[in-house]
Amino acid sequence: MLDLITGDDNHPVDINSLKSLIAVIYLGIIGPAIFIVQPAFVQGLVELYHYSEQGAGYVAAAEMWGIALTTLAMTFFSHKINWRTILVVATMIMVTGNLASIFIEGQVSFAIVRFITGIGSGVLVSLSFTIIGLTSNPDRNFGFLIMWILVYGAVGFMAMPTAYELVGMEGVLVFFALFSMSALIFIRFLPVSGHEHFQPDEESVDLSTQLKFLAVAAVFVYFVAQGVVWAYLFLIGTSGGSTEQEVANALTLSQFFGIAGALLAAVAGARFGRIKSLAFGICGSVISLFFLLGQVDWLIYYTAVCLFNFAWNMSHPFLLAAITTFDRTGRIVSYAVAAQMIGLAVGPALAASVISDGDYSKVIWLGIILFVISMLIIIPPIREEKALQL
Repeated sequence: MLDLITGDDNHPVDINSLKSLIAVIYLGIIGPAIFIVQPAFVQGLVELYHYSEQGAGYVAAAEMWGIALTTLAMTFFSHKINWRTILVVATMIMVTGNLASIFIEGQVSFAIVRFITGIGSGVLVSLSFTIIGLTSNPDRNFGFLIMWILVYGAVGFMAMPTAYELVGMEGVLVFFALFSMSALIFIRFLPVSGHEHFQPDEESVDLSTQLKFLAVAAVFVYFVAQGVVWAYLFLIGTSGGSTEQEVANALTLSQFFGIAGALLAAVAGARFGRIKSLAFGICGSVISLFFLLGQVDWLIYYTAVCLFNFAWNMSHPFLLAAITTFDRTGRIVSYAVAAQMIGLAVGPALAASVISDGDYSKVIWLGIILFVISMLIIIPPIREEKALQL
């Protein structure tokens, strides 16, 4: 049965072929599927399961910690295991976890099951990002991955309020289980390992250990900032007086702005320089968060979330693509993906710890500060990379 899913391990796969790119992008969507619609998922926990805002944030963090710890483990073991086999196992963990979540009572037990589900998700996230990092054009392909993730997110945000009304949280969890299971169709088109596919980028350099650490730290801080804001973005909207459907519509619209940002990254590549591109994107994120301070009516909220998603999804591919050129062995991509997911796990819990009586201003300020720090610490590695290329 396993052979029918994974195909012939001895048959070589061209990771730059259309079918392999479609497969890896599809798995790249399934891996973080709940995180992409996390604001709506957190809102569902508060509205339907009557969790507190902090409690829902900690549940979201639990799943992200499952993803994060798995991506960290994959940095040490991914070169020793059969990628197709572990993807099948991970997919079944996700299916089982989503179905089991329907029958779990109690917030702690629910968080534990979501953590286990996150372990499966982490494998898909780690390997999909790693495989794209091995392709001949990672700037473009990371951009297309982010773009299609956002298409999924746009549909998800638009559908989830109606889905909650029609089938409740249980029906939504069944959808995530079936969506996860569909990954099994595509696994056979992915490589068994990365050994035969690794080809250093012609512009790749070997930075010092200290600068590589700084680069990975920048990824971590950037995604802590992202996780801090993203988990509570739905509740920030409703706290300003907007209805749940208005907030869902705003987040849906913002996904299309995110698609535009990711498409811009895919088309532009590195032609404008990564420092300028990252500075533009991160500044856009910071400005969008300033809009959310103070009184937030529907127009301000729409403007802020659309700018936030555009800026985030434009800078995200540039950040990941930059990392791929800092190390000629290709291992740094795995570390960066682990740092990304750990940051997204830390973010919601960190945000939950500073919320007070429905006041989200501290969450927003925390996001602003962390975005600025991430920009400051990614500059030295990029500058050193440019110097070594001269």
